[in-house]
Amino acid sequence: MKMPSVFLNFLISSLLFFSCSSNEVVETAKLSFSEVPLVTEANSNLIVDLDFSLDKSLQQDVSFELSTEDYTATAGSDFVALSNLVVTIPKGETTVSVPITIIGDDVHEETEEFFINIHDPNPSSIEIAQKVISITILNDDEEVIVNPNPVIPETGYSTPESYSGMDLIWQDEFNSTEINEANWTFEIGTGSNGWGNNELEYYRRENAYIYENNLIIEAKKENFGGRSYTSSRMITKDKFEFKYGRVDIRAALPYGKGIWPALWMLGENISTVGWPACGEVDIMELIGGGDNDATVYGTLHWDNNGTYACTCDQNNSYSLSNGVFADQYHVFTLTWDENFIKWYVDDNLYKTVDVTPAELSEFHNNFFFIFNVAVGGNWPGSPDATTVFPQRMIVDYIRVFQKQ
Repeated sequence: MKMPSVFLNFLISSLLFFSCSSNEVVETAKLSFSEVPLVTEANSNLIVDLDFSLDKSLQQDVSFELSTEDYTATAGSDFVALSNLVVTIPKGETTVSVPITIIGDDVHEETEEFFINIHDPNPSSIEIAQKVISITILNDDEEVIVNPNPVIPETGYSTPESYSGMDLIWQDEFNSTEINEANWTFEIGTGSNGWGNNELEYYRRENAYIYENNLIIEAKKENFGGRSYTSSRMITKDKFEFKYGRVDIRAALPYGKGIWPALWMLGENISTVGWPACGEVDIMELIGGGDNDATVYGTLHWDNNGTYACTCDQNNSYSLSNGVFADQYHVFTLTWDENFIKWYVDDNLYKTVDVTPAELSEFHNNFFFIFNVAVGGNWPGSPDATTVFPQRMIVDYIRVFQKQ
């Protein structure tokens, strides 16, 4: 039987179409990058070009994505981050350059490294020879040698060991060879949510010690317990608690962006009522960095009918006219009675709060002391390339007096 010519032509065309479709091959190329030289950080920003190439040109655009990943070098401090940056090599071309910004400064750092990851959003178009690029940054800044031992101030303000009409009821002069653990307990770890403040440090017992008759609390840049910094936090809870009196603390403070030393108190009933219902008295806080190193703060925190309240906006700071609080000793004093809490620096009164209102009842209970140096957190922010480590709070004494 003879097949109709029209049907035969249709059959041949269909077979040819099927054959071409089934054998169609998507063209691909191999992507590689030129060797990355060692980068020397300068005092100003430096642009480094990364050159990418295909082993052959294609008849369609080729795209891929780049993202940076921190290692010992960190985005924002050492380089400008890339996040899923789309890079395109146009059809018919084989090369493209991508600028990477290295952040410059005049602070000495060790040799650092970060990574650039290459992602292919369309795996059928290219073959990536190596998916991770390592960038090494050398430092050309002169190293600042930090004294391995604390430098104890030779000057500064001091207060007497006695006042007329008052008894010295508790003190720690830090004159022994070891911290007196009859007075102090160490809080260890990272606390809940960075001790409620998104702090960056891991608190350790080892970061507090006695040196030349001073308590030293030392904040270090080191990896421990999943954190990049360590420090210490000491409390007198269940060992010394009191209500009303005069407190004198003689100390030289640390400094620098992201450094947050504090000498403060919490209500002894915190374990049962929580914070802020227990009340908080900040005798001294400093938020380091630049002009901030010359300013300290004194603040109350409390619970007002279920709402958090504080004296944060009530002229709660004191600033030095010359120098910073790291230069020499200063005495941070709190006086507290049934009517008022007052803050002093070197016997200069700078803040008074009336605690007679009923909503301030927290401040008529016993309180305990806390000494700590935080690193980072909601208030100070993180350290940056200008922050020198280690940082140390140096405490000469703490004395508590009450009326006879």
